[in-house]
Amino acid sequence: MTVRRSFIALAVIILLLNIGAGFLNHTLFYFLLIVIPLIAVGLRDMWQTRSNILRNYPIIGHLRFFLLSIRPEIRQYFIESDTDALPFSRESRELIEQRSKRVDDNLPFGTLRDVYAPGYEWLSHSLDPQHIADEEAKLVIGGDDCLQPYTASRLNISAMSFGALGNKAVMALNKGAKLGSFAQNTGEGGLTQYHLKYGGDIFWQIGTGYFGCRVKKTGKFCPEMFAEKAQHDSVKMIEIKLSQGAKPAHGGVLPAAKVSAEIAEIRHVEQGVDCVSPPKHSAFSTPIELLEFIATLRQLSGGKPVGFKLCIGVRSEFMAICKAMLATKIMPDFITVDGSEGGTGAAPIEFSNFIGMPLSEALIFVHNCLTGIGVRDKIKIIASGKVVTGFDMAKKLALGADMCNMARPMMFALGCVQSRRCHTNTCPTGIATQRKQFLYGLNVDDKAQRVCNFHHVTLKNFREVLGAAGLSHPDHLLPDHIWRRVNADEGIKSYAQLYHYLPSGALLSDQIDWEYANDWRCANKENFVSQSCLL
Repeated sequence: MTVRRSFIALAVIILLLNIGAGFLNHTLFYFLLIVIPLIAVGLRDMWQTRSNILRNYPIIGHLRFFLLSIRPEIRQYFIESDTDALPFSRESRELIEQRSKRVDDNLPFGTLRDVYAPGYEWLSHSLDPQHIADEEAKLVIGGDDCLQPYTASRLNISAMSFGALGNKAVMALNKGAKLGSFAQNTGEGGLTQYHLKYGGDIFWQIGTGYFGCRVKKTGKFCPEMFAEKAQHDSVKMIEIKLSQGAKPAHGGVLPAAKVSAEIAEIRHVEQGVDCVSPPKHSAFSTPIELLEFIATLRQLSGGKPVGFKLCIGVRSEFMAICKAMLATKIMPDFITVDGSEGGTGAAPIEFSNFIGMPLSEALIFVHNCLTGIGVRDKIKIIASGKVVTGFDMAKKLALGADMCNMARPMMFALGCVQSRRCHTNTCPTGIATQRKQFLYGLNVDDKAQRVCNFHHVTLKNFREVLGAAGLSHPDHLLPDHIWRRVNADEGIKSYAQLYHYLPSGALLSDQIDWEYANDWRCANKENFVSQSCLL
């Protein structure tokens, strides 16, 4: 008898001995209540064919699967350091929790970071620090064709759909936005009663499925339905989702089991059927048609700001949109740049890990393209992707953004513990789930105040960081203000030295910078993919 099967053998021996003893007392009887099920489990393990481990190690093999099931918690609670950065470090999570609860978030004894390690970044401070008031940090979004420009906070809630989030999480975020005078992005799941309940400002995202403004049978965009909802006072901006950082060019599926009667009614889809977001839009197929769709949504919404969100992939395709802007004279009011480090409820690992441009490089590229065609002053750039602190915001603005969106940090403010079960409908904190037994744990009023607190303290620290640099306004932040230790050979460099920035109108000149020349040549305003550049 091998050691690996000794447990089931011992159980059988004990069973036979006690049967022979004739159940002499109640203690033995209750003992057998444990032994007999163990024998049954052991026999099942030996006969089943799905698991090699259980077949060779009956009963005790289950211990391995139990330990694996709690491995993320063990690592998070006992093993990882404060600065293990992926997906979010304990330092970041605790900072968000402290700021959301308005408890002391000061750092004692000095930094935990190695300031001489490659990649370390810092901001150059001034001997003449300034004070920036909250109102001075606001941003007006809306171009020449916008009739209802929106005065936005520099920090807002990024796109998270009802369906991916539960109704209480959506309501808490919206109430927090109302309390803090900032905005909540609906995500592509549609504009719901939960987004509107507390009157917080809304950025309504229109995805490829046109949920909430679609013809139910065909899935096509419905102008009448859109116009009716876009006129709502709480809706401040419209965002067309072209792609998402965590799964660009992929689309998505809300499984049939999660498509309840309520979600089906909100999204205008069939209940109990997989709710599919296609990889691309059906309302337009070329850069010019995209801009014409923007003009249509702006007109249907009564002149509210309209823009689009994307993760940068093929560079010439974004440049094609830029060429279409020049040809049609139609400009989006804003562009949300989503980095490949952004989050999602669920995505194939290949897409999350290896597809799409990271946010820093994407921001510089978009900023350079808009500057290169001379329209940067007409279009605001929103950065989305792993922004946590005021210093993170400063870095993104120095790279080329005008404002920032946060998603996962706002979830941490709601009480998320990074269990990474968003796709299972078993979120233990009641945030990314539709199950009532988990939703019970989330108190809307308490978590709304925490969202408001986190936003307030983060924005306050952002202003203080800028003030420390001697700046009196966020727009004065430049790439020269942020420094990075590159490596032992190259030493330290500012963003201005690390990254190349184009002068205004550079893409319209006869001699285009070599880094952009080929992509600009390939860009075709009539089609996202230029056939001549595929040869």
